[in-house]
Amino acid sequence: MNGKLSKWKILFLIFLIAGTVYILKNHKPETYITNNGYVFGTQYNIKYKSTDDLHEEIKRVLLDVDNSLSMFNKRSIIRAFNENRDIIANSMFTEVFNLAQQVSEKTGGAFDITVAPLVNAWGFGHSEETVTDSATIENLRETVGYKTVALVEGKIVKQNSATMLDCSAIAKGYGCDAVARMLESKGIENYMVEIGGEIVTKGKNDKGNNWRISISKPVSNPTATANEHHAILEITGKSMATSGNYRNFRYHGERKVAHTIDPRTGYPVEHSLLSATVVADNCATADAYATAFMVMGLEKAIELCRATSIDAYFIYADEKGDLQVKTTEGFRKYLSK
Repeated sequence: MNGKLSKWKILFLIFLIAGTVYILKNHKPETYITNNGYVFGTQYNIKYKSTDDLHEEIKRVLLDVDNSLSMFNKRSIIRAFNENRDIIANSMFTEVFNLAQQVSEKTGGAFDITVAPLVNAWGFGHSEETVTDSATIENLRETVGYKTVALVEGKIVKQNSATMLDCSAIAKGYGCDAVARMLESKGIENYMVEIGGEIVTKGKNDKGNNWRISISKPVSNPTATANEHHAILEITGKSMATSGNYRNFRYHGERKVAHTIDPRTGYPVEHSLLSATVVADNCATADAYATAFMVMGLEKAIELCRATSIDAYFIYADEKGDLQVKTTEGFRKYLSK
């Protein structure tokens, strides 16, 4: 009896050891993985805690976004719309279009993805040639207006055949959201997705803390000082986007022209606001409102924040040209002490 019991004990021990060896050999520990690349004309940096490197899946998600929203992709849905080819919107395009229309309505047209003809005219779109005489701008304004486009049974329709869409002020944010959703579908709970400065966060970083995100000092020189920190945020479970006029500009004669075009006037904005940073539940929303605020200017942007409970951080130049800051009350909890 004791001999049989000993044999069972030995077999059990062998099975236990073999099982333990198998588990240790095949179970990969979770580590923080970083993926980098280039998309939408800018760089992306993605960090997440996982057992597997998901870069190939991330690239597929970003390609799907590009195929929906990139004006420079000849196969994209938005390119087909701009060239007046029949096209049915997919789920990505539909989601972005509907959100863009909502933000346009809430901002009184300060955000408007039909601004493309004006952006192109001022040399900030797919053409570097500028045609900015007042008669041309007035004619182009007839092609611009978020109320002139609609989705009808999945088909994008427009009142003027010359109307074109430009989703560059929302696509990077949406790309961050799309990648974040894919990561969460894999059960990943700690990540930071950044595309061209637009960011989605969840969980903790590799040091076990909230994610630390920099707001850059708004200076126009292209040297390393352009990356000087103006403020540091500590966030998790939130998205952040920044829009600014201090780096992307042109000169028309001796006049410095900002890349932010007011869809309502047809002309580049001229005010003291240098950058707007928005924290929101999703990055596409933060991206769109940050752009809208740069169109609206400081005072109007603050008014809208108060009316909608949007959290934002504004850097502007005072009468002496010195940098000043205004923030919403809710934004202050994200600032690193």
